[in-house]
Amino acid sequence: MSELDEIELEAEDFHSSLPLKKVPYGDVFEAARAGDVDRLRYLLDSGLNVNARDQWDSVALYYACLAGHLDAARMLLESGAICSEHTFDGDRCHYAALNLKVRKLLKAFEARPPPLQPLQASLRDTFLACKANQAYLQDQFNTDNHIIPLLPGNSSYGESSSSYCPPDIVFYVQGRPVEAHRLILSARSPFFKKKFETDWKEKKEVRLSREKLTYSSLFSLVHFFYSDRLEVAVDDMEDLVRICRVCKCHSLQSLLEKELVHQRHAEYKALKDIDNSQKKVYLQGLSLPEEDRLPAALNRVLQISLANSSRGQSLENSIDDIISLVGTIQMSDSEDDLADVCVRVEKKIFRCHQVVLASRSEYFKARLSE
Repeated sequence: MSELDEIELEAEDFHSSLPLKKVPYGDVFEAARAGDVDRLRYLLDSGLNVNARDQWDSVALYYACLAGHLDAARMLLESGAICSEHTFDGDRCHYAALNLKVRKLLKAFEARPPPLQPLQASLRDTFLACKANQAYLQDQFNTDNHIIPLLPGNSSYGESSSSYCPPDIVFYVQGRPVEAHRLILSARSPFFKKKFETDWKEKKEVRLSREKLTYSSLFSLVHFFYSDRLEVAVDDMEDLVRICRVCKCHSLQSLLEKELVHQRHAEYKALKDIDNSQKKVYLQGLSLPEEDRLPAALNRVLQISLANSSRGQSLENSIDDIISLVGTIQMSDSEDDLADVCVRVEKKIFRCHQVVLASRSEYFKARLSE
């Protein structure tokens, strides 16, 4: 909208047009409605789910926008509040915005990705660097510019960036590939862990039945495994619930089932004439119990790898400090940790995973790409 483009946000704009008040014991919704940025900052720093809804089906950002508290709205947006106009919560925030300055702020944040923690951001970059995954996103971008937050935005993506930790498993659904890494899928899903230990142990490609799932749903779930952020079209939610049931992702399944019921009765304000294929649902990892989030999942793998490392100290002294052939250490009596590289520090051998090392460290990225 041209009139929005003409609005410039200055420092003095970040003051409420309504009187502020302090709510020292208020929840995040009361703090947002009152514009109490000190209380809001305290609550956000405690790690709460910024996109949680209250009993009136409203998120904290909705109240900040309704009252015209630009500073409170910006704080919520910087903490990951969803403001996409093609979501139920974003639609309500845009519709309720007190003035054009608030809408300008929402538009500015809608055009860029919500922040991710370093671990999630680095693994997400690795997933999106895979050629097939990037091709799908580019195809989606060509037809729907509302997926901008998922698109890679710099030249580090592409063939060179994926060569240091190429995918070790490819799923084909409806003739289209989703490239992934066994470690991430095993860490996030008991179903995938069991399959990689049995039926798919030696497989590099797996073709899944077209009747049981759609490509877009599987892509959304695998992307969530890497990033702890889910973006799914409302049309795909039922299919994604079925996939979560099969993959034994019970907490995510429960969350999606509740959201699906909500979407069936949700009353959109500005998007009344938009069909469900264009409406989106965003879910953050903070919506899940802590044990079901990405850091906890990888920490469980770490503990298994450390236990296995302590059992396998039988390598020759002349071996290099990075060993690609992890199979040289026999782990017959221990739980499979899916390690694909070993690192020696002095006389200690650590069983590691290339996808994590390369994603999190420029040094290991360079060493593993040699």
